[in-house]
Amino acid sequence: MGEISHTAPPRRTLTGVHPSAVVEAGATLGAGVAIGPFCHVGADVVLGDNVELLSHVAIAGRTSVGARTRIFPFASIGHEPQDLKFHGEESTLSIGEDCTIREGVTMNPGTEGGGLATIVGNRCTFLANSHVAHDVHVGDNVILSNNVMIAGHCRLGSFVIVGGGAAMHQFVRIGHHAFVGGMAAVENDVIPYGMALGNRAHLAGLNLVGLKRRGFSRESIHELRRAYRLLFAQEGTLKERVEDVSGEFSAHPQVQEIMDFIREGGDRAICTPREVRDSAA
Repeated sequence: MGEISHTAPPRRTLTGVHPSAVVEAGATLGAGVAIGPFCHVGADVVLGDNVELLSHVAIAGRTSVGARTRIFPFASIGHEPQDLKFHGEESTLSIGEDCTIREGVTMNPGTEGGGLATIVGNRCTFLANSHVAHDVHVGDNVILSNNVMIAGHCRLGSFVIVGGGAAMHQFVRIGHHAFVGGMAAVENDVIPYGMALGNRAHLAGLNLVGLKRRGFSRESIHELRRAYRLLFAQEGTLKERVEDVSGEFSAHPQVQEIMDFIREGGDRAICTPREVRDSAA
């Protein structure tokens, strides 16, 4: 459930390296790679089969790019993290297959304080000028709209969609199938299937449009809505309501996913509806 079909974007018939591009000795290029004018590929970069760099793309560091990913002009991929604590440690950036990285996108590798790795999944789309900071983990089928800013150490689940100009505070977690509205300032964790809106962002219900588009059954959506209302009721603490909802919906996997997300916790609090401001204690 929740899978979407992916059709690779049309590719140029031309492969190879344009004469104006610079590919440093040591770089690994897969079969059918196309590197356009004025690109720069560093010595430790690995490009999978049929990767395409359109033009003016700069890829540095220990960066790997999965097969059939396309990167558009003026993207800066794998350069030093924007973290003043970084001191040149050997960290990596890994980008999955079938991704689309549009103009001006920036992605940084990891740091010693975050596991030394930034990881991007498969079939993701990053629209113009979006930013993926150091030590971020992004799931599969994620879409970042224009000018989205993902701070260091964030975690985005699969099928997450983030609207234009939104910003994630460092260490924020966004659960699978969640939706973040445009211009939202997200400083707390957003539950799976949730919808976060506003500055500062609040939970505004479930991502019902996304659930319907991805084929979740009417019954599953109904149960998720019922669980959501109970979870964010006014009575008791959030911790107490988590246990109550978990018991009542023990046979519902999507509800249990939300409960596990809350129990797992993180460095940030849980994003709640405006009328609910209690803690997990």
